[in-house]
Order: sequence, then C-alpha cells, then structure tokens
Amino acid sequence: MTAHDVEYIELYASDQKTTVDYFVSSFGFAEAARASADGKDSVLLRQGGVQLVIASGPATAAFLAEHGDGIADIAFACEDADAARAGALAAGGRSCGAGDAGAPVVSGFGAVRHTLVQRPVGTAPGLPGDRPWVAGATPAAATGPEVPVLRALDHIAVCLDAGTLHDVVRYYLDGFGFDQFYSEYVAVGEQAMDSIVVRSPSGGITFTIIEPDVTKKPGQIDEFLKRNGGGGAQHLAFLVDEIVPAVLEFQHRGVEFLQTPDTYYDVLADRIPRLEAEIADLRKTNVLADRDEWGYLLQLFTRSPFERRTLFFELIQRQGAQGFGSSNIRALYEAVERARSVAP
Repeated sequence: MTAHDVEYIELYASDQKTTVDYFVSSFGFAEAARASADGKDSVLLRQGGVQLVIASGPATAAFLAEHGDGIADIAFACEDADAARAGALAAGGRSCGAGDAGAPVVSGFGAVRHTLVQRPVGTAPGLPGDRPWVAGATPAAATGPEVPVLRALDHIAVCLDAGTLHDVVRYYLDGFGFDQFYSEYVAVGEQAMDSIVVRSPSGGITFTIIEPDVTKKPGQIDEFLKRNGGGGAQHLAFLVDEIVPAVLEFQHRGVEFLQTPDTYYDVLADRIPRLEAEIADLRKTNVLADRDEWGYLLQLFTRSPFERRTLFFELIQRQGAQGFGSSNIRALYEAVERARSVAP
C-alpha cells in the first residue's frame, strides 16, 4: 500500500496564463503539454524531477472561491494503486472517485486530494492519464545565464486547523505506509506551533505538517488558515545545488523573496561557525542557514505570487542536514527583536 513518489502536483489558478508565465519565465519550468476536458483547461510543466499541472476553468471555480489559488491534488505514484486506495480507506480516508485513467482518488488533508497513479519504482513519471494531452512546443533556448535547476521536490509544508495534527499524521502512517521522521514544538515569543514530519519509506514524499497552538497568540499559521479557508498546502520546497547563485538568477527573472533582518547575520557565525566565510554572500541574498547533527542547510522563501497569499515556495540547499530549518523561526524572531532594541 506504500506510495513512493509525488507523481505530479495540480494547482488551481484563477489566472492560468499569469501563473504559467511565473513558473516558466521566472522559475525555468518548461511546458510539456496542454489539455482541455470536463471543465478544466490544464497546462503540464516540468523541471528536474518536478511535474506541475496548472488548471483553471469552471471545474476549479468552487475550490478557488473557497480557498484561493492553491494545490488541489498531490498525486502519489504507487506500486499498487488499488492496494493504496484500500489502505487509505481503511485508515479513515474518503473515496473521491476515479481520476488518472481510472486511477483511484482519495482524500488527503483539508480540500487536498490524492490521485493514486500506478507506477513502479525506478520508472519515469508520465502524463496524467485523465485528460487528452497535446504535446507542447519545444521551448526556446533561454537567453543570458543558464536557469538554475530545481532538482527535486524536497518537501511540502502543510498547515492544519488546531487539534487535527495527530489524526492527519496517523492517516498517512496507517493509510500510506509513511514513517514519522521528526516532531517538534516551536515556541517564539507569544506564538507557538506543533509540527510533525512524515515521509514515505522511499524518501520520495515528505510532508512537514503543522498546527497552531491555540493557547498562544495567533501567528502566521493562523493567518494562512484564515486566508485559505482551512487546512491546505502552505508551500512547496524545491531542492537546488547552489542556493546563492540560484537566488540571484531567480531574482533577476522576477521572483520576489522575503527579506531577512540584517541583525540575523550578526550572530550567524556563532550559530554555525563553518559558514563564517559565506556570511557576506548569505547576507546579500537574504539566505537563511540552519544545522543539525548531520550537517547544515541553506534556505529562502519567496513571497506568494497569488492575491490571497495562499501558497508560496522555498529554495533549499542541503549540506548533509536532514531537518527543515525550524531553528530559523526562532532566529528570525530574535533578529527582529534585536533590530527593535537598537532602533532610534
């Protein structure tokens, strides 16, 4: 019943043309195919090991009205799709009908569903089989510097309504054969959240699942839940080889990244001494750093390109680290407080 990889991610967009252009022009995705059927116009984009389906049309209207632009389907590649469906239903999931060429579709978290695609481990993903795809034109060669490659989907961050975290985690453990990889309670100032990371045994699917602590003051998780109309996918994290040149090139192409308080870098060498020589470049690009017992990672988050700010993206470079940068939540908070303390 084990799901082993993300086959594709389907994103519903209120403005398909602008969204496709964002991923192609700014992030370097290539259009692979288009399809129109059953009230949905779809564009399939590819880069590295990532497949995105950008869909719009009448069939997406209800989702968009309730949740805004965002992820509606995270399709799982499975050795045995029917067995995966049976496992999901036995664990409390709901059947959502049939999708990809008759592939079963089951509930996930919030309004997000999972299409279960039959694909053996080690084979390449194909076109979603539920739409009449027409191959896209070969994209023109990029001009200027080569677009940095998004190697893979590192993880998907999921925000849930308070009180549902452990039930959702149990669903993925029991229903899909995932393992619980990591858990942490993060408190910063008067805000706090619980987080649990679940991962497929293959390592091809990783969810960082978060819920707010309602005994504390509302924070960014509560804001996302309000904008999104409940739980959903908050961001996609893309793995890159070298984050500093990637950030510089993506900025040149129009991607907007979050700014980091300058005071964050004043103590970075104390937190991670091996990065002392790189701090100038990290400061210039606003890149964050974290470490764990296996190594360190570098990461940076984009601003959301969508009106309701319901989805954003992350670049992450791993140098051995297996964590997800949770210490940066606290480090950023402390940096803001230091900046306030020295402000005139």
